[in-house]
Amino acid sequence: MDEQTMFALLVDLHRDGPRQGPGSDAETLRALELTRIDRDAALDVADIGCGTGASTLVLARGLPNARITAVDLFPEFLEILADRARDAGCLERIETLAGSMESLSFRVEEFDLIWSEGAIYNMGFREGVAAWRRFLRPGGMLAVSEITWLCPDPPDEVRRHWESEYPEIGTASEKIAILEREGYDLFGYTVLPPAAWTDAYYRPTGERIPAFLERHQGEPDAAEVARLEREEADLYRRYQDWFSYGFYIARRR
Repeated sequence: MDEQTMFALLVDLHRDGPRQGPGSDAETLRALELTRIDRDAALDVADIGCGTGASTLVLARGLPNARITAVDLFPEFLEILADRARDAGCLERIETLAGSMESLSFRVEEFDLIWSEGAIYNMGFREGVAAWRRFLRPGGMLAVSEITWLCPDPPDEVRRHWESEYPEIGTASEKIAILEREGYDLFGYTVLPPAAWTDAYYRPTGERIPAFLERHQGEPDAAEVARLEREEADLYRRYQDWFSYGFYIARRR
């Protein structure tokens, strides 16, 4: 399957979902508390890899005077975000930007807070935190969720899967060491609970798969996307004690 076809199918499957990856409003708010940021201040915020805006809208509610730049590769997701923000009455404080997180044209030291849930793996954790640091003001906060081993010796099946899908997977201590080497100080760390995977992501995705396959009846690539989604959900259910998203909250030195 070529990349363009894969992206088109993934957008079609996930555009109507509440989230495009594991997470929850409660976990976004929990991470926001750990930033210790002045939530009434006139902050400049970037939400990178925002999807259809689940985290963006939580940030807009929790930071009532913030200006938020919501970035995603897929314009289709940003259109949905804009509709949801309009319905929530906060569209005037959100600017959407379609583009790759690897080629951002932000100004140096433009933001007080950079947010990214379940997306930094697209460019790699080390590269992402290093590249985005220059966009933060000194003392600015970074909050990212990243696939993380909960134990250092996972079973072979799940280890092989993640080392193939994302070789940069590591333990929390390894991720924190990267942050410190790249000029950040850790302010907090949490782990997404199982409900943020199953109830918030895998279950609604699974419920959309039959309609997705009906729209793409007879298309082998769509059947393959559905198979991979179901296999990933099954892998999580069997090995959830071994991996999750770690949420890392750090301050730029």
